[in-house]
Amino acid sequence: MVHKDNTPGWLIERRERVFLVLAGFFICSMTLLNVIGITRFVQLGPMALAVGVLPYPLTFLCTDLICELYGQRRANFMVSVGLVLNLFIFGVMTLGNMLPAADTAPPWQAIMLANEVGLPNGQILKDSAELFTLLYACTSGAMFASMMAYIAAQYCDVKLFHFWKKLTKGKYLWIRNNFSTMVSQLVDSIAVISVTFWAAIISGDLTTKAIFILLLSNYFFKVFCALADTPFFYFFTIKLRNYLQFDNPENEYK
Repeated sequence: MVHKDNTPGWLIERRERVFLVLAGFFICSMTLLNVIGITRFVQLGPMALAVGVLPYPLTFLCTDLICELYGQRRANFMVSVGLVLNLFIFGVMTLGNMLPAADTAPPWQAIMLANEVGLPNGQILKDSAELFTLLYACTSGAMFASMMAYIAAQYCDVKLFHFWKKLTKGKYLWIRNNFSTMVSQLVDSIAVISVTFWAAIISGDLTTKAIFILLLSNYFFKVFCALADTPFFYFFTIKLRNYLQFDNPENEYK
């Protein structure tokens, strides 16, 4: 099999497989962010981070690699698919929350609470609660926040990546990799923190200082990861460009 531009079939398949792997890691990281979300906060040195944030910087590396190798159209397609899957996950969890619990539920479905618990969505739980209720309350707001941030940050990252690439005439990989990610992750961090904790902010349960610390912790973690992934971005760009035999991927994937 030979493509209309004389690209052999085995090379087309190789390129599609690599795209699938990169898109798979991207979507997996997004799914983890939505499912485990703010169910736990971890301490990394001076930074307090939601556990769902840990794999998130990988999404920007995958996006930048696809931008570099496959072009803006492919990157936007992957981001759009990720958005649809986010909506699907949110829909399934919302449906599960709406349906009544079974009378013959297993014993681990409900847990006893030692104290009154205020949830991120403003709900107050006493005495006992379903595990799913706790999970849904912790992830639904974060999931909505992540979708808002996702739309803004990921499309912003793709657009800025190609802006810097055009401005530098295809030179200086580190500029478009880092500058596009730093700006888009600032957008992402502000959107996620403000939307996720809106109820706690309005009620005063979270102080301005606490919100500021969460915002800075999330942003600096992402910036650190963006800087740290630069060598990996160079390595995979060079290796994959040779492996996939790309001369001008922008023209091949319009």
